Amino acid sequence: MSDPVSLSKDRPAAVPDSGTPLGRHAAAPATGRDIGSDTGPSAGTHAALVVTAYPVSFTGSAGEYFRLWIVNAALTVVTLGLYLPWARVRNRQYFYGHTWVDGHNFEYRADPRRLLRSYLLVGALFLAYVLTSESESLGWVSVLIALLFLGLYPWLVAQSMRFQAVNTVHRGLRFHFDGRVRDAYVAYGAANVAAAVSGGLALPWAWFMQRRYQLDHLRYGSARGLFRGDVAPMYLIALTALGVLAGAGLLLGVPAVVAVVAWMAAQGFELDSLNWMGAGLFGVFFVAAAYVILLALQGVAWQYVRAATMRYVLNNAELGGVVRTGATFNPWQVVWISVSNGVAQVLTLGLATPWADIRRSRYLLRGVTVRAIVPLDEFAGRRGGPESALGEAATELLDIGLGF
Repeated sequence: MSDPVSLSKDRPAAVPDSGTPLGRHAAAPATGRDIGSDTGPSAGTHAALVVTAYPVSFTGSAGEYFRLWIVNAALTVVTLGLYLPWARVRNRQYFYGHTWVDGHNFEYRADPRRLLRSYLLVGALFLAYVLTSESESLGWVSVLIALLFLGLYPWLVAQSMRFQAVNTVHRGLRFHFDGRVRDAYVAYGAANVAAAVSGGLALPWAWFMQRRYQLDHLRYGSARGLFRGDVAPMYLIALTALGVLAGAGLLLGVPAVVAVVAWMAAQGFELDSLNWMGAGLFGVFFVAAAYVILLALQGVAWQYVRAATMRYVLNNAELGGVVRTGATFNPWQVVWISVSNGVAQVLTLGLATPWADIRRSRYLLRGVTVRAIVPLDEFAGRRGGPESALGEAATELLDIGLGF
């Protein structure tokens, strides 16, 4: 834990300004939001507030996680996938258990048996979709399943967030998520439709709506989350990714076209040439190579979007008006780690996956800090009831990322 930083009227530049909730506490502590009460911090904070920084640490190791991962993979294969919920829960418990804030690690308490029932239901629907989509007489069934999934997708998102939150524990206190389903249909339904209809122009707005839905309905005890971000930085992130994609495409595409034209000229491929078969085969190869390169560049751009969005969200996340997170990791470094991890996983036929997961988590988490103006053990909460595992199973099984 780093040394406390005193907040007063002569705050250093690193402390949030008076337009933010922490700044409001410094200017008028009696009116600021407090955790579990409306009285704000203690009376002594009228003169100065103390902001304590709690660095997030990750203590997992690739060798230790590999042993867990390989056993989970083997049992999943032997049981024809039935062990998958247990594998997912054990893997997540490992990463949660090795993530520490203020001397306390996180816990993941999901029940694999509840996940199994939902996995079987979602798996059966997915199998029915695959089988009926290949049949001319039953093609309408696959269309019906696809429409059902699209219609239920926002509801599944809300269920997944509730399940994830209530099974995430820190200092013995569970998180909760109380987002309404109708708000989910706005953030994950209407916003996605707007992004598709606008040809992607509304996509950054959809990202903003979804992150706001995630954070504004998150609770830790009686403290409610808040996303202080705006939509404009989301567009800046998207434009940066688009610029990188276009620039890299030109940088690779123009020399490639010049080289192809020069090669064809050297081979004598003229309009009256009889060697069109060779030219055609070369053209097919060139188009295929260009397509693969384009997919790779899109993957790089998307990795940047994910990392930059994650950092922006963490730098604008607040809890109860008294706790904030901050992130200092470099999105481009995250891109490099993701790309090099992918190459290593391909070359090792997946055996480098544990090393890749640990490497990425270690870099991300060591760049995250939690800052608070009250001790973290002052949070008060209530016990939450069980949440549906169906949404979590659907998003996990279909590999749909919903987190930060």
